[in-house]
Amino acid sequence: MNLRIGIVGLPNAGKSTLFNALLKKQVAEAANYPFTTIEPNVGVVPVPDQRLATLATLVHSEEGILPPIVPAVVEFVDIAGLVKGASEGQGLGNKFLSHIREVDIICHVLRFFPDSSVVHVAGEVDPKRDRETIETELILADLQTLAKQQEPKGAANKEALQRWSLIKGLIEGLNAGKIAREVVTDGDERALIADLQLLTTKPVLLVANMSEQQLSSAPGDMIPISAKTESELAALSVDEQKAYLKELGLEASGLDRLIQKAYETLGLISFLTQGVKEVRAWTIGKGTKAPQAAGVIHTDFEKKFIKAEVIGFDELVVVGGWKKAKELGKLRFEGKEYEMHDGDVVEFKVGN
Repeated sequence: MNLRIGIVGLPNAGKSTLFNALLKKQVAEAANYPFTTIEPNVGVVPVPDQRLATLATLVHSEEGILPPIVPAVVEFVDIAGLVKGASEGQGLGNKFLSHIREVDIICHVLRFFPDSSVVHVAGEVDPKRDRETIETELILADLQTLAKQQEPKGAANKEALQRWSLIKGLIEGLNAGKIAREVVTDGDERALIADLQLLTTKPVLLVANMSEQQLSSAPGDMIPISAKTESELAALSVDEQKAYLKELGLEASGLDRLIQKAYETLGLISFLTQGVKEVRAWTIGKGTKAPQAAGVIHTDFEKKFIKAEVIGFDELVVVGGWKKAKELGKLRFEGKEYEMHDGDVVEFKVGN
């Protein structure tokens, strides 16, 4: 599974600059006027995972071959700028609303940086107001969706009646300024309204787009990033990036922190596979059982799953490689009920 993150924000909040920096190429025209990004730009970004290089080194030490590394990936979608009134079709509202429905998580870029040369659509920098503007537009769009739903007639089944009760509760909650994921918190209830694709059920990451001088003062519920700095970092070598980040007092780039937070928010983990052909990371949800994890590699693997040979990454490093782990009896055989853990290094055994 590939995580899909939609980057949204008011025009000139810096979302396209951030997108360009994250992808390390200028795929969106980040010009200084609204609606630069008319169609969504989609780019695939590797998920940073230092364990893969270590695994490749272990394979090389045992096999004499350095395998290629295949990281897990994240899809970033740069979605056209939203303005007040988008839910009524203002600006590029209709395109925005259709594109945002297709992402797993919303990355909302809020402008904190002061720059008189970059026009703010509202005339002044006010992150609190900007956040409320986009939240309001998403709520209004959801209310329009809910208003189209019809009350069950006649001898409706229990599920239909429960769904209608949820819809009425959502309309009341959204009209009071709440978002859908605050109104409906139960997983089973959310499943009943999943077909509505309500925008405010999606998890949101708040990114504070700041100047370098502001980075240490971001609100606690936001990820501090300087899109301008990220753009500069993208042009540097790996060693130069590390030195630059150290100067700024940062342990990781904005890309690393954003992806890590998205994984945490969505409850995602990675398991690893290794061999002479490749070393690879695979993304799954927490609680995924071994057969379903095998199915991420190939659908037939889930159907023909027999068992999984597993060792934790840290333990594998300690013993010095897969062959040594097998010799020392450190590999475990796990069955169909085994729940995968982050960093599991695994070889699936499947039938013909």
